[in-house]
Amino acid sequence: MPPVFAASSPDACPVHVIASDTFDSWLSSQPQRVQAWATAQGFTGACGQALAVPAADGTFEMALAGYGNAAARTRLRFVLAEAAAKLPAGTYRIASGLPQEAAATESLGWLLTGYRFDRYKENAAQTAALVAPDGLDAGAVESLAAAECLTRDLINTPASDMGPAELQAAAEGLAEEFGAETSTILGEDLLAQNFPLIHTVGRASDRAPRLIELRWGSAGPRLTLAGKGVCFDTGGLNLKPGNSMALMKKDMGGAANVLGLARMIMAAGLKLQLRVLIPAVENAVSGPAFRPGDVLTSRKGLTVEVNNTDAEGRLVLADALTLAAEEEPDLLISMATLTGAARVAVGPDLSPFYTDRDTDAAALSASAAHTADPVWRMPFYDPYETMIEPGIADLDNAPSGGFAGSITAALFLRRFAGDARYMHFDIYGWTPSAAPGRPKGGALQGARALFAALPDLLEL
Repeated sequence: MPPVFAASSPDACPVHVIASDTFDSWLSSQPQRVQAWATAQGFTGACGQALAVPAADGTFEMALAGYGNAAARTRLRFVLAEAAAKLPAGTYRIASGLPQEAAATESLGWLLTGYRFDRYKENAAQTAALVAPDGLDAGAVESLAAAECLTRDLINTPASDMGPAELQAAAEGLAEEFGAETSTILGEDLLAQNFPLIHTVGRASDRAPRLIELRWGSAGPRLTLAGKGVCFDTGGLNLKPGNSMALMKKDMGGAANVLGLARMIMAAGLKLQLRVLIPAVENAVSGPAFRPGDVLTSRKGLTVEVNNTDAEGRLVLADALTLAAEEEPDLLISMATLTGAARVAVGPDLSPFYTDRDTDAAALSASAAHTADPVWRMPFYDPYETMIEPGIADLDNAPSGGFAGSITAALFLRRFAGDARYMHFDIYGWTPSAAPGRPKGGALQGARALFAALPDLLEL
């Protein structure tokens, strides 16, 4: 179950959130026994510190949570989450010190410390429960937590239990929860309905490729989300080495992230028409596998020379984006764990995004700053278009040379988005090292920033 706030209770232990630069003045206002206890325990208000202060009857009179200083807080996404994970079992309420503008983000971080992936192994959840701070829209924060947990669970599930069929079931379950509609084009029907690239990438697996569609909402601007759903990527005939294949269960992270974003949108009841497209495949190796040097014809009619079968995500997204553009949405967004080049450029935490519109980039960057969901704009750099134009086909799926790999992949996708107002996210979908509120494993990236920006992007 996704983490939720505790019910309000007069017995909830008060938590004082204390910045390091105000700790001395706060402490001087406390009774001598509190001063002595905090001093003896070495509490200074540093980020991540937590201290339960005992009462005479053996219960806790209060708890202290370090909030650091402004400089230290810039280095953490969820400042209170580390303190929350260290507190003893019980129910807590914020009594003082938490800035109102930070309440939603810090409360979300606290809830997310309770996430555990326990499908295969019992994993005790956090026991420090939080009462929603006064004035907070608790339901909205719980909805964000639920979306994050959905995405994490999907990515964390190994490919043995999260293939194209299981990803389809996840989309159908989400649709049932919120009254959406789904449809799926499966296997050979992909060829009959002109989705040749999706079929080609997935045809070597005994788990049939498919295009999953979810629709919700009947009025308002039209938003289409396309998520890369490569449920496992061997690299195809350009086989990945073992250490590069180890995390390829997360190659459907784009699909998991658009489903998380879709959940936020539907739970909030935004006045828009939502469409989600997920090309779901397994890039396997067998007799029917597509080959380096093959020239493929896409749904759009553009031909693509395959110079690397490990650049398959852009192929399946190409057909999905073509379908999306045919309906002329007001905004088209793709999310994909697409390139290692993006990780080299910005590391695992930042979500690189592409857009031709400065106003859209500004709106997204502003929302990212107050949702603890960092993004970074990358350029659709037109002079690099020649790098994706080989000699014998319209496009090259993997230009040689290694330069600007994330940019050339984004330019490739833009060719299939037509005239749509288009944004693309080249995410990692994974937290490689545990951090407060963010355990090692699958990650929602860019989706909260997008959700917060949608009222500006679509004038809702």
